[in-house]
Amino acid sequence: MKKDQPDYIGAELYILETLDKKLPKDLFYHGLHHTRDVYGAAMLIAKSEDISHEDLNLLKIATMFHDAGFITHYKNHEDAGCKLAQKVLPRFGFDKKRIKIIEGMILATKIPQAPKTQLERIICDADLDYLGRDDFRDIAKTLFDELKVYMNMKDEKVWNSIQLNFLKNHRYHTAYSQKRREAKKQKHLKEIIKLVESYNKDQQDTQIDKSAKKETVAKKSAKKAVAPKKVAIVKKKSNK
Repeated sequence: MKKDQPDYIGAELYILETLDKKLPKDLFYHGLHHTRDVYGAAMLIAKSEDISHEDLNLLKIATMFHDAGFITHYKNHEDAGCKLAQKVLPRFGFDKKRIKIIEGMILATKIPQAPKTQLERIICDADLDYLGRDDFRDIAKTLFDELKVYMNMKDEKVWNSIQLNFLKNHRYHTAYSQKRREAKKQKHLKEIIKLVESYNKDQQDTQIDKSAKKETVAKKSAKKAVAPKKVAIVKKKSNK
């Protein structure tokens, strides 16, 4: 390692160990496995983007830190991750300029994503790489399970409606992801649209059934109201 170069490997090992020890175990989606997944996706995208060795190292560190804020905060975890990077990375020889670039990548993953640089576009696409993969349903389920714990989300119909809107509004930023992930993502979107439409149809059918029952009850009540009352006729006994 050159004197002016940070200890990238040392920083990676430190944050991986920290995540393993301190991330809450009920982060079913945002656990260490997610960080590793994003890291792997980022490396694939970076290879196609032909970035410099220095930028590749910064990208590696950013992927390791991008969800580290979950150690202390669920909401606004990106900001917490930046604070952790500011605190930890100087120990490994990172200067302010490099830390600023890493912070930019961490903050770029905040939803809705708004990346401004090539590195930010790469980490954003890596973070949501699963949207266009075959394991989408399995990973999405882990996010739903996590939201049950942290956001009190219990209704699967509400969850799928949220997924539908999210997929509709999402877009990939790199040529790699647009080519290799977009088509599959659109397939998942169509499946969720059908699912949500089936919810709406069931609801409409239920409403129709309720309306029909009310109409039947109303008709019966109306018949009772107009029906002639039977009058008992009593014959007088003749006096003979």
